Amino acid sequence: MDRADLSLGPLSEQDHAFYGLVWAGTTLAARVDRELARVHGLPLSWFEVMLWLNYQQEPVAASDLGAKTMLSRSQVSRVVDALAGRGLVSRTPSASDARSVRIELTGQGRALFAEADATRRAALAPVFTDRLDAADIAALEAVWRKLRA
Repeated sequence: MDRADLSLGPLSEQDHAFYGLVWAGTTLAARVDRELARVHGLPLSWFEVMLWLNYQQEPVAASDLGAKTMLSRSQVSRVVDALAGRGLVSRTPSASDARSVRIELTGQGRALFAEADATRRAALAPVFTDRLDAADIAALEAVWRKLRA
């Protein structure tokens, strides 16, 4: 069967920029997700939680993870359960809130995160970091900061 030559028609620069961001984010995230799952059995959502935990000096509340990640509260809970099941995070009761637990990476979790982060970088290199120079990265950082604000 022949493929149709689909077109979005004329897009404004703003629409083209928006859909370009969506395409880039979706495409790059899918590439990283596939590689993390293949090499480490680690979905991107797990990696994202581990990323936030990796740079904390103290255990954090699950609600804090939910506020920082792109995951819902229930997704964070499921990811933390799965990570704990693999021995990658530990939970400790919160000293200030009996209904809450605090979460941190275990030594095994930190080691796997380091390996997975190297895998992420390798997966992105040919389609992102090797194609962009320092000015491109600075421009993306500036755009990201504006959109996040």
